[in-house]
This record gives sequence, structure tokens and C-alpha cells, in this order.
Amino acid sequence: MRMIQLLTFILISFTGTVFASTFGKESIKRLKRIEIVALDTIGYESVYVNPDENLNDLFAEQIDSMFQSWYIQNTYSLDSLENERAEPEVISLPDSIYIQRLQSIESFVDLSFNQTVKNFIELYTQRKRSLTEFILGMSACYFPMIEEQLDKYNLPMELKYLPIIESALNPNARSRANAVGLWQFMYGTGKIYKLEIGTFLDERRDPVKSTEAAAKYLSDLYKIYKNWHLVIAAYNCGPGNVNKAIRRAGGTRDYWTIYYKLPRETRGYVPAFIAAAYVMNHYQEHNLSPRYPDFSIVTDTLNVHDYLHFKQVSEVLRIPVEELQALNPQYRMDIVPGKADKPYPLRIPIEHVGRFIDHEEEIFAYERGKIFPNNEILVPKGQNYFHPSEIRGKEKILYTVKSGDTPGFIAQWFHIRLNDLRYWNNINRNMIRVGQKLTIYVPKEYANHYSAINSMNFEQKQEHAKTRPVAKAVTSSRPSSAQVEHDSEYVYYTVRSGDTLWSIAQQFPGVSNNDIIKLNNMTNGNKIKPGQKLKIQTKTN
Repeated sequence: MRMIQLLTFILISFTGTVFASTFGKESIKRLKRIEIVALDTIGYESVYVNPDENLNDLFAEQIDSMFQSWYIQNTYSLDSLENERAEPEVISLPDSIYIQRLQSIESFVDLSFNQTVKNFIELYTQRKRSLTEFILGMSACYFPMIEEQLDKYNLPMELKYLPIIESALNPNARSRANAVGLWQFMYGTGKIYKLEIGTFLDERRDPVKSTEAAAKYLSDLYKIYKNWHLVIAAYNCGPGNVNKAIRRAGGTRDYWTIYYKLPRETRGYVPAFIAAAYVMNHYQEHNLSPRYPDFSIVTDTLNVHDYLHFKQVSEVLRIPVEELQALNPQYRMDIVPGKADKPYPLRIPIEHVGRFIDHEEEIFAYERGKIFPNNEILVPKGQNYFHPSEIRGKEKILYTVKSGDTPGFIAQWFHIRLNDLRYWNNINRNMIRVGQKLTIYVPKEYANHYSAINSMNFEQKQEHAKTRPVAKAVTSSRPSSAQVEHDSEYVYYTVRSGDTLWSIAQQFPGVSNNDIIKLNNMTNGNKIKPGQKLKIQTKTN
């Protein structure tokens, strides 16, 4: 054992010599930290704390929140995540490999290693593999914009990994403490950094505005602490809690020394950040591949100088409202409150920019008297433009939300439209909580079939969803807005307001978005409109 200890010490000391020649004295200081915190040996004493606690539960929920985004609900096959729910066997690599890989990352922020960091690395690379792949894909959307703001304020580029642990790169994320957006700003902090928060607009959800505010906040924190670990900790729990921990630890300004003086969530925050930096740089060694959205994520921004509702843009340009919501999450009621002297940005897919400019007058004029009476914004009473499914003659079922559930999954299991689920339960931005009871309406003749879902685990629910009775469950009782027609070979579905290809496909077991696109010779899956008939070839199990 002593020989192994000696060899490990020599190996890491030699690595320190190489790093010293490359990065100078500051890197030697950092590497000593790694020596003390990370060695797999016994009997090595240090003044530094060697954290060894599993805090993964604190951050698994943030990672799962990625499912709350429109991109995941409408772009990816949720069946691909069935295996994610089974607890995989975790295969631990030797600490020396993790240390070597962390040292290979060019980082101004100290990427220390310990058992708590290792636990988070295993969370990202093994227990939450599919979700990590979604985050890798979404980083292509957000990292260029984040890097631009970090460069503007002369901040370390690796701080771009903070939104991964804050929100799983979900601009619609909201914590239990009501922190909002990619960077999880609280109301008070958002107002301090000039983010507009009102009835119609919440710039904490605006990826560009919130990122600039976060850069300013991080800059201010660094002026206080001159230590990036403490800055990252203070970003999570506030300078007051960090200052208390420093005082209780005798005035030292080393994160690992004050570690156990900090709140539990903050203790996991820096290790989770280090693990995020690790996985974003070494995901290929773990056979992880980014999962990019199927649709174009290249966008452009237009300044809007008058009131504009997403419905107006959607109906004239045939862009799904859900896509506009995803690209413009800062607008709370799907209204851009633009004024002549105070324009607001609208982000749309780049292929629609020319058409928006060409049809601008038509877009602003569409149903304007109905949407903005007397050219004023009125707070809508409910969803005026969404037509919910008829519930007369249907059975009411109460479903209790379980850990890991999302509105998209629940709609899939009960074969209902996601917008209906939101409407019946007043769900805003897909926010649900464990233990919440959701009202769901199903055909009476299938009530027992769906009631059984409450007692199933996740895997059973996914399998059960494939056995939905077809005879009447897909037939709408509102033929004026939607109906299903049959012939000997195909089903003909009439598109309703609020439908997407994903929500339509979920009503027919075994049918995917691509099946509908191919069968109907469609070139753009986003271009469907109410009243359009889609030919669907149903599949049997």
C-alpha cells in the first residue's frame, strides 16, 4: 500500500512540474490543491477539507427541468429516455484519470477534484446520460451568446458552464424559491441589474438580457472576493452567506476551508460547476453525443415598435406559437408590448425574417380589433384563442404527479393534447410539482384503462401508453374544430388550433412526426394550419 501511495504522489508531483513550466507559479498553487484534495491514499494530512458527500439530489431536478422546455417536448422522441429511469450501474474510473482530464482543461477557475466532484461527474456522465446529451446540444444555441457577454466584461470563458447547474440551459426554469431563467435571478437581484419584470415581460427569461446582467453581477462579486470559487458560491447563496462562512472559519478566503460552513446547496454548487466543466470538455471519452433539435435553431431578431401577439405572427407566417414562445421566453402572455419610443425584440427563425418584413402590415393588422381593442393591451381572461377539447360525456380522472413527471410525459400516457392538460389544470410554462393532483378527462369506456396509470412506475407507464385503445379515443367530440375520418387504409386527421405534429403523432400509437411528414409529402413540419387534413397510416402493436 505504501508503494502505491508513493507512486501516486510521484506521478502527481511530476505532472505538477510539467504544469509549472507551462502556466507558472499560480498553477503550482492550484495543483497542490488537487494533490491534497484528490489523492486516493490514506494517511495524508492537510489543512484543506476533503469533501466526501453525495449532493446529487440537489441538482438532479435542475437537469430534469430540461424536459420542461418546448424543444425537448416537441423535437425529441421521449421513448429514447425510457432506459434513463432505470438506475444504471455506476462504473467509477480511477481518480487519477479524472484529475488528468481536469488538468487538461484551460481554465482560469480552479478545477479542483474530490469525491463530491466525482459524484457529480458520474451524475452527468452515467445516471443522466440522455439529459446531458440534450444539454450538450442546447449549448450550441446558448454558448456563443454567453461567450460574447463574458468577453465583453473580461470574464473567464468557463463561467459559461454556470447556467448548466442553474437551469440545465432552460430559459423557462423556475426554482422553488422563484428564481427564474437561464441564470436563475431572484426578483430583487434582477431589478438591481436593470432587468424589466412586469405583467407582460420578464427579462430574467431573456437569454441575452439575463446573460449580460449575470456578467455584471459576477464582475461585482469578483471585486469583493478576488477568488472565483467564492464568486461562484456567492452567486448561488448570496454574499451574506459567504461572508458568514468566512467569519466562522476564522477569516480564511478559501472555498474548501469554509466548505462545511456554507449552506448544503452551496456546498454542492462549486463541485457541480467543476463537473459541468469536465463533462462539456470530455463528454466524448464517455461516449456522449450532443442531441441537436431537429429544426433550425438559427434565428434573427426584429425590433417591434407596436403591440404584437404571437398569434398574429403564427397565423400569418405559419410559425407554431410554441416555437415563438421558446424563442422569446421573456414574454409572459405571448404579447410583445412594443411602443414607438420603446421597441422590444422578437426572435424568429431566420428563414421567416424576409416574409415578416414583406407581410409586416398584414401581421400587425391580423385580428387587431379583437386582440387589442382600442389598440390597448387587455389582460386576457383565460386562453381566448385556444379551443380546448370537449369534456362532456368524458370521465374525470385525478392523476398524482410523481418525481420525474413532466406535462409532456403525462399527456403522452393519457393520449391527450398537452394544451388540454395545461388548460384543465391552469399549468403555466409546464410548471408542476410532486404530489400535485391533475385533472384529466378520458372517454368513459376507457376510464379503467387510464385510472391504472396512477399505480404504475415510469417504465410501466411508458409501456402502457403503447397499448391505448384506438377505437374511440382518438375521435374528437368537436367535429366542428377537428375530426378523424377513416378509410380502409388510412386515417385522415383534421388539424386543430394549438396542434403540433408531435401532439398529433402522440394520438396514434407507433406513429412519429417523420411518418406524418413523409406520408403527406411535407417539406417543413412546422407548417401545419387549422383545417388542414393529414393522412396517417396507423400501426398496430
